[in-house]
Amino acid sequence: MNEIAETRQGKVQGKLKNDVLLFAGIPYAAPPVGELRFKAPVAHAPWADVRSTIKFGKPAPQLATGGMTSAVPVDWDEDCLFLNVQTPALDDGNRPVLVWIHGGGFRTGQGAIPWYDGAQFVRNGNIVVVSINYRMGALGFADLSRFGSEYETSGANGILDQVFALEWVKDNIRSFGGDPENVTIAGESAGAFSVCSLIASPRSTGLFKRAISQSGSAQHALTKDAAGLVTDAFLKVTGCVNPEELQQLPVEEILQHQRTLDTEFLSSDDLNLVSPFYPAAGNSVLPDLPIELIRNGQGANVDLLIGTNKDESTLFIMNTVSDEKYQSDAARFGAGPALVETYNRNHPNASATERAVQLGTDFTFRIPSIRVCEARSEMNCSDWMYRFDWESRNGSLKATHALEIPFAFDNLGKSGVGIFLGPGDIPQNVADKMHQCWIDFIVDGDPGWPRYTTDDRINMRFDTESEAVTDPDTAIRSVWEGIR
Repeated sequence: MNEIAETRQGKVQGKLKNDVLLFAGIPYAAPPVGELRFKAPVAHAPWADVRSTIKFGKPAPQLATGGMTSAVPVDWDEDCLFLNVQTPALDDGNRPVLVWIHGGGFRTGQGAIPWYDGAQFVRNGNIVVVSINYRMGALGFADLSRFGSEYETSGANGILDQVFALEWVKDNIRSFGGDPENVTIAGESAGAFSVCSLIASPRSTGLFKRAISQSGSAQHALTKDAAGLVTDAFLKVTGCVNPEELQQLPVEEILQHQRTLDTEFLSSDDLNLVSPFYPAAGNSVLPDLPIELIRNGQGANVDLLIGTNKDESTLFIMNTVSDEKYQSDAARFGAGPALVETYNRNHPNASATERAVQLGTDFTFRIPSIRVCEARSEMNCSDWMYRFDWESRNGSLKATHALEIPFAFDNLGKSGVGIFLGPGDIPQNVADKMHQCWIDFIVDGDPGWPRYTTDDRINMRFDTESEAVTDPDTAIRSVWEGIR
């Protein structure tokens, strides 16, 4: 089988792996190093010889943050703008394309981890799968636009990297058997926030047809003013006064300063109650907050599949939460007494910790996802919503954050998945259902249940027995109306 493909920069050689062609570590932009640090991505220089692309490119600079998903240090490099392609064949197949954007809180992650192996989409759906890396943390989202036009996009360069990767797909994917006019972008967590940011961005218009947002939305981006506060603190902690000085700092120092600010601004009321160094508005990538751009019609022609997991925050709330802390958190979100009363009524036998999990899940993930669909509701958009309810047998994880990924990819046997699943039989029937729904959406634009509208609010609930349900947890959704 031919393993050499032609791109606009030059030829690349992949390899056949388990009956799927893999091209790993293709550069889609120039290394964002030296004078290009904090600047918009630029085209990679052409190469004359056939470039070997059988080894994954290194991910963006990052620190191990602890927890179950990002506790192990990775071998990163500032030269990180690579993508990977999996395809059935290098032919004129004109296949649907899936572009996967990894999560990790805009702090950690990479496109090349076993959970994101797209081989099952290739085999079962005849789909070409692309996964990407992008700049994260301060290197991807420190807003230095005050220092000149060359830094105008710096508060959203991580998103602009993704746009650049999508432009690469538009220009090159036919050489890998894909259809550039039938592209679906998808991601989880920060990847899903990226998906909604791309829907909202005028810079990505026409680069994709459909989108899948798993546990992410168009909320929590930073306003221009909030990003400015982060920049003030970043410059202070680094001791630098301009980008040129920042460009001289070793990446390791930037990461340590970033960690300091992550702690200093943790859940700051001045920011987004999530973290600093998120995508910032007020630039050509995101002229306004993503939810406002979507509400004003940006991306209305993009079909959207969006949803969350029932117990997202069990991955983040690992210690006992007192009733006082639970109530104070509710007060910070706004309308505290109403929230507490509603959650207490809807979860009468739950502990304060369990109620805090539901409160955090809804604030960060569930309610913002609903609001994306509500923002699109006046424009006759094609939206579908799901909720993943299958519960892990591992302690108190339940239907935790990121658990749905190996189900959607049909990768329940991959390394690390078993820890999340816990003991017992492999729930392959749940993966079969979810994976096929994702294939159907990517291929035909219909995952197989009724669209989401504000009239009936239908969700597909994925569990041991999956079914479409109408407006799950109505009282919870209603109490959040008008809050944040």
